[in-house]
Amino acid sequence: MAEIERIVILTGAGISAESGIDTFRSAGGLWEQHRVEDVATPEGFARDPDLVLGFYDMRREALAKVQPNAAHHALARLEQEFAGELLLVTQNVDDLHERGGSRDVLHMHGELKSALCLSCEMRSPWDATMSDRPPCPVCQAPSLRPDVVWFGEMPYQMERIYAAIRQADLFVSIGTSGAVYPAAGFVRDALDCGAQTLELNLERSEGSHWFRHSRQGKAGDLVPDWVDEVLSAGG
Repeated sequence: MAEIERIVILTGAGISAESGIDTFRSAGGLWEQHRVEDVATPEGFARDPDLVLGFYDMRREALAKVQPNAAHHALARLEQEFAGELLLVTQNVDDLHERGGSRDVLHMHGELKSALCLSCEMRSPWDATMSDRPPCPVCQAPSLRPDVVWFGEMPYQMERIYAAIRQADLFVSIGTSGAVYPAAGFVRDALDCGAQTLELNLERSEGSHWFRHSRQGKAGDLVPDWVDEVLSAGG
């Protein structure tokens, strides 16, 4: 670890599950009550915008009732104390990393507390409901949608992510299923560029075999221990 100068960290639903946010593929999770095609695709939004807007209003309201956990706080500590370069990429649309203390988080799948205007294409911070068709704060058009990446849409800032992976000494995946692309392919990109790879997950994921090192357990236990290792090695 003393030789690690550049780290890219990818977090997924598993890190937020310990705070009480249901994961995408969890049994009985909030997605179980809705077909993905209905609430997480552009076609679903075009077909029934009321359903989609109400669904994300519900998720935004639920987010206010949960708190960041030890894993979020540990990654914030790493960001503050690590002497090298660190990029924290998350597939999660919640704000638990930020509330846990992280200052620079790349939300590749967008943010629940952000609105995207389909008329002027501007983004605005958003805490209120959207189902009542509020006007865009920028252009005043009633054309807001959740600023989240739906199936069939391109994740955000992919060029920045790939550039960081190409330069990374270590790629770490925390709480991901290893099944959702393009993020599931990051580990192979890191390996191709000579980086060390580490998976921290509750159980082995679909992509575990790609990682040189894999640890199983709760993120709230594994992540603080790993951060201690990095920092004690001179990071």
